[in-house]
Amino acid sequence: MTFVVVVLLALIFAGLVWRINKRRSTVRDIVGPPSSSWILGNMEQFVLPPRFGEYESAWRKRYGPVYRFKACFGEDRLMISDPAALQALVQSSDFVPTPRADALTCALCGPRNILSQVGQSHARLRAGLTPGFTAAATRRYQPIFEKVALTISEKLNAYEGKSTNMCSLLSVAAFDAIAEAVFGNSTESLDPEFVDVNLKVAHMATGRSKGTIIVEGILDYLPKELCRKIINLPSKGLDLLRTQTRLATSEGHRIVQEKLDAAQQGLERGNDVFDLLLFPENSNTKESLNAEDIIGQMSFLMLAGGETTSNTLAFGLVELAKDVELQEKLRAEIHAAFSARPVSLAYDSLPLLNAFIKETLRLYPVIPTAERMVVADTIIPLSDPITLRNGRSIQQIPVRKGQIVVIGIGSYQMLESIWGADADVFRPSRWLDGTVHRGEAIGPYASLLTFLGGIRTCLGWRIAVLEMQVFLCELLAKFSFALAPDHVLGIQHATILQPVDSAGEKSVEMIVSRIS
Repeated sequence: MTFVVVVLLALIFAGLVWRINKRRSTVRDIVGPPSSSWILGNMEQFVLPPRFGEYESAWRKRYGPVYRFKACFGEDRLMISDPAALQALVQSSDFVPTPRADALTCALCGPRNILSQVGQSHARLRAGLTPGFTAAATRRYQPIFEKVALTISEKLNAYEGKSTNMCSLLSVAAFDAIAEAVFGNSTESLDPEFVDVNLKVAHMATGRSKGTIIVEGILDYLPKELCRKIINLPSKGLDLLRTQTRLATSEGHRIVQEKLDAAQQGLERGNDVFDLLLFPENSNTKESLNAEDIIGQMSFLMLAGGETTSNTLAFGLVELAKDVELQEKLRAEIHAAFSARPVSLAYDSLPLLNAFIKETLRLYPVIPTAERMVVADTIIPLSDPITLRNGRSIQQIPVRKGQIVVIGIGSYQMLESIWGADADVFRPSRWLDGTVHRGEAIGPYASLLTFLGGIRTCLGWRIAVLEMQVFLCELLAKFSFALAPDHVLGIQHATILQPVDSAGEKSVEMIVSRIS
């Protein structure tokens, strides 16, 4: 048995070395940080820095918006924050999620979720899902978000003058909002186990170490189907993900069947995403989805729409707590808007509110990097030429099939050439005073990449923006926020970017005071 294990390990290692050699790329002459470890490369600095983004920021400033760094086993990877290159990456189907990212997404959201699809399958699902996320559809969800925002205010009344963890309140509220807006069900009407498991998954930090970095490095060299099989091996964390997917599928079947039964009985349809997808107003047989397609998105929609928004709001409240003057100006704008239109507020008409949201999304992108694998030899264009280690200047980068590139979302949103000389400073006024460069838009919202862009733009970006607008208006109109005296804010890149305390627990402790 020992001999068999040794042989298998040898074969795996030989295959790994063969794939590395096969991937020997055209990017090796691009400048980048030195590496002292063949096994870990620069991944320990990249994944486990003392402060989030510390090395990445330093490398960008030293080497520019395109640089090479070493992944595990001597592999060359590209970090890209160059605007033209990013535009090409998000628009082209030649760049797809890595096998490891695909396998993790399948474990988290099930194999039918849109993130796991490529090519025509992805295009079909995206076209079919779009009716639930248009600007017109999103306006239907505003009353739901306003109702949920009121529940946050009611809970905060009990914490008058006391320290409270805003992450917990915002997380539950975002979960409630998505449940009603997407599925047409309150959380009380959902399976309690499903609700509990979803919250556990949302708060589950993906602790990483040198060992997990090496395992991830190996998985990146394996075929997609093999990666999916490995992810299905027994593990406490992965078992929780699989339980979440199983319960989501069960709840999806129940919800869809109830909506189909209601339609047969001639009952009034709801204004939620599932209703719009099951009964599209402009039905097109080519783009319409069947029930199984819709159910397959249940887990993805719940997870993607909950913690991402609540974490962004938590980071935003931290910035407001640190800048009392900004908080007061924003509150004054909100009060004036409510006085002028007390019934239905036009949230897009509040300039400072929307500048604040854009700035929060810019400096705190919930997914700061996205890895992509090249599936066919191609060329990456550049906004400005780069100089190679041999002194040669190039305006485009040829990349081979199998090359992994990293979309530097956080790095792009710190480029001085786009956002101004003080790009590393939280300053919402940059969106009002002309500081922001008005170039070709990359992402769907304010040229930010927080919601990605191109063919994989986040479907729910309008919903996320509206939810933030509503929640902030409700909270700031009634409460002031200050950081608890002993709270130390940290930033952790778990599955997504999240605020943590000194113990590494997800938390933003604030003193909340009622003002009206």
